[in-house]
Amino acid sequence: MNQARPSEQMRDLGVVQDGAPVLIEPVRAFALPAEREAAEQAVEQMFSAMERIRQVHPFAKGMGLAAPQIGIGRAAAVVQPPGDASAVVMLNPRITDRSSEADEQYEGCLSFFDVRGLVPRPLRITVETTTLDGQVATTTYERGLARLIHHEIDHLDGLLYTARMRTGVAPIPVEQYRQTGRAWAYEQ
Repeated sequence: MNQARPSEQMRDLGVVQDGAPVLIEPVRAFALPAEREAAEQAVEQMFSAMERIRQVHPFAKGMGLAAPQIGIGRAAAVVQPPGDASAVVMLNPRITDRSSEADEQYEGCLSFFDVRGLVPRPLRITVETTTLDGQVATTTYERGLARLIHHEIDHLDGLLYTARMRTGVAPIPVEQYRQTGRAWAYEQ
């Protein structure tokens, strides 16, 4: 029996794949608290999709999902950090500050899961989000979590990680990436 390609697995789990217009269009923000129910529904659908995905694929470095990846063109994303940390739910997220210090690590994307790409990102970002009751919250993220959060916020702006890769650097097949054996590494 043929093993399904990773991208086919993700498509079968309800993840929109590369080439779909929803992935390259900027999303619509939620008017909170007026659209609280719509925001809660989008978040619930993302958690449900993440649970289905986790049944098929382990994510040692954590995982994230933006609403457009399940066909919802709204400003919502969920990031599950590695380990037992609580999920980060972001509504209307916006990066307000980023460190000049950056590094380059491999990233994957559920919307084109057959490849991995080396992406430069800041080591620290500050993100402003809106709570369900309409308040503004600001949080600073570092290293791997900053990378995951930044990747998902890019989705909400209609940007795929390939747009952030250095000129002349191309994604590599996932099989080749697995052979590198490189996990994200940060000095403590």
